[in-house]
Amino acid sequence: MRLVDKRTRLSRRDFLATGGAAALVVGTGSLAAPSGAWSMEVTTLQPATMRTLIQVSRDIYPHDRLADHAYATALAPYDAASAEDVSLKQLLESGVTDLNAKTKAAHGVEYVQVGWEGQRVALLQSVETTEFFQKLRGDLLSGLYNNQAIWPKFGYEGASADKGGYLERGFDDIDWV
Repeated sequence: MRLVDKRTRLSRRDFLATGGAAALVVGTGSLAAPSGAWSMEVTTLQPATMRTLIQVSRDIYPHDRLADHAYATALAPYDAASAEDVSLKQLLESGVTDLNAKTKAAHGVEYVQVGWEGQRVALLQSVETTEFFQKLRGDLLSGLYNNQAIWPKFGYEGASADKGGYLERGFDDIDWV
């Protein structure tokens, strides 16, 4: 007789979609994970704006292996730069405001409250030609993927040139071919 595991399986993506690990706005200038695993001080942008930017970033570049902290770290320079660059602050704040307005019209809630990822992606597709979306998408490429702390989560060991190159470091180690 075959045993069947009847426990409910909840993937990390499903957990996030139900709001289980979303960042909370704490006080007037802080974001924190409900688990207390990370927090971030926001000095220039609205904390709610940063919370939305984190969710948008996760929806643009979804990686189940990355915690929200990795996305928050990639977005932290926006808060510092917004103190000096008023046009950047305006772009981010108005971009989030416009996205929330579209979301409220379609779903009756703000963007971060939309539970299904597919609905959020459809909303992002409706704004993908805007300067706000293009700026965020482009900056995240370097802000997220140049973070050496998360490279191991992707299985990337970093540059190999200073270690003799890939030919000397496992290029032909597979024995199943």
